[in-house]
Amino acid sequence: MMHSQLVSISTLDTDDREAMYSLLTHHFSGVTRSTFANDLAGKNWVILIKNKMGQLKGFSTLRLYDAIVKGECLSVVYSGDTIVDPTAWSSATLPRAWIQAINQLRCPNKRLFWLLISSGFRTYRLLPTFWQRFYPHFDRPTPLATQQLMDTLAQQQFGHGYNPKTGIVRFTHPQRLSPILGTVPLERRTEPHIHFFEQANPGHAQGDELVCLTEICVENLTAAGRRMWFGRNCTLVA
Repeated sequence: MMHSQLVSISTLDTDDREAMYSLLTHHFSGVTRSTFANDLAGKNWVILIKNKMGQLKGFSTLRLYDAIVKGECLSVVYSGDTIVDPTAWSSATLPRAWIQAINQLRCPNKRLFWLLISSGFRTYRLLPTFWQRFYPHFDRPTPLATQQLMDTLAQQQFGHGYNPKTGIVRFTHPQRLSPILGTVPLERRTEPHIHFFEQANPGHAQGDELVCLTEICVENLTAAGRRMWFGRNCTLVA
């Protein structure tokens, strides 16, 4: 049994910070105290997933902010460090908590977009699971307006680390998933979305991140996404 909390970074206690760092270093190489601290410093929320014993089994940091693009004020959520321990993979608590958290935090008067970077196929696979339209996509070209928005947001967020020609972010000190988490099983490589991810991000094993974008709104949810959107909200710790 897992439960979730949506916690403001400003109120995140030391024990949870240490548990997050420990979980991240266990599954990623290249993680340092400074890179972890920098990620937290640039976010304003974190979703914590814990078991009934109170042990941290997953988390995702979030930055929710406004951006003016072509004269329109948009809301953007950017996902930072995210990990779920393999012992909790059978639980949908993190994606459910993420969707419900955004539902709680969003401004209803502004369009909201999810800026996602992915070095792992499981993260990319969340897009077709919960959203009908997202980009890049294996069987449809990215509309010009969406590509321009994606490029603008990525350049604002990552600067020269983002290559608009490839859609890839390459960090100076990348965090690499462990082989157990990052390697695509042979039996899954023929799945269209996963095959596309490997083609679009050939350097994912070295920590390259594929930039993705989707609009967060009820109309864009899949059936699975709607079940989570309208489910019970996670606990908010302001």
